[in-house]
Amino acid sequence: MTSHPSLPALQRAVIQDANGRAQAADNLPLPQLFPGTVLVKTMAISLNPSDYKMGNRFPSPGSVIGNDFAGAVVAIGPKTSTALSVGDLVFGMVHGSNPADGANGAFAQYVRVPSEFALRVPTGWRPEQAAALGVGLVINCLALWGNALALEPCPDSPAQEPIPVLVYGGSTATGTMAIQLLRLSNLDPIATCSPRNFDMVKGYGAATVFDYSQPDTAERIRKHTGGQLSYALDCITDRDSVGCCYASIGRTGGRYVCLELCAQELQTRRAVKANFPIAYEIFGEDIQLSGGYERKGNRKTRADAVNWFNMLQGLLDEGKLRTHPLQVLTGGLDGIPKGLDLLKSGAVSGKKLVVLIDP
Repeated sequence: MTSHPSLPALQRAVIQDANGRAQAADNLPLPQLFPGTVLVKTMAISLNPSDYKMGNRFPSPGSVIGNDFAGAVVAIGPKTSTALSVGDLVFGMVHGSNPADGANGAFAQYVRVPSEFALRVPTGWRPEQAAALGVGLVINCLALWGNALALEPCPDSPAQEPIPVLVYGGSTATGTMAIQLLRLSNLDPIATCSPRNFDMVKGYGAATVFDYSQPDTAERIRKHTGGQLSYALDCITDRDSVGCCYASIGRTGGRYVCLELCAQELQTRRAVKANFPIAYEIFGEDIQLSGGYERKGNRKTRADAVNWFNMLQGLLDEGKLRTHPLQVLTGGLDGIPKGLDLLKSGAVSGKKLVVLIDP
């Protein structure tokens, strides 16, 4: 194992308390390094809805919370073949609040990540910019090119002729990344959001934007697409968003992807194939949750993800992707519980919450 000589024995992290809520804690062990992994000293993290939802739905007291991180490689695990070196700046995501491995989450001073899923921070980027991308990149890869929408065009093999793809919730961090990736694939991203975010969403590449709150939005989308829409990515997943996506898809049907579990009674058309990907699937391991969130490990998904990450690294290095607008929170690890409460309240719109971790 290659490592930095001054690694501590213990660390500070944000864990689930007895009720699944976030609390900062000291004197926790560093995650154990396995073959094929690297240890990263975190410099920044970002907050996702799953960071508080996991504690609500799957309380695992003592488990380290958090998915998205950016930082510096400080150790390389045994039998790890990688081009990374100690000192390299990387970012990505891990399975925080993991009932099967509670010692490893992003909201900590140190995080373990499979080497092939540690993306290099692009030259000139700040850690907080990179930390905002992990989950958004991963879930879009699964949604766009996995078994969900199963699109053939991608940035490395663009479409010959653009076809429309609906991104419901285009002003979310996942939505703006989806729009960029669709545009780079020479597809035609159509978005919904609040009118106050129209300019932002168009700035990321949306061809057309509709006001999600209008009762005739689905009708206007059908008219705009000539009834030919076959693909919809729902970044919100509530009764209104599901209804709009299903009604927007053309008469012959198509594919619908939700980023949260969608109630069966909302899936009103047999001609529309629904799929609910979970970001943790990229690791190829069993996701030991329940109630529709469980997944069996799939080696092909992991292999596909490695290829997607290679493509993403190229796009980042070429300056073809940019992050969602950021809102930097203060307080380091101690500020994360308050940040999660802010995110849960619904008060955050058009911003990605990020936190700098004290050195």
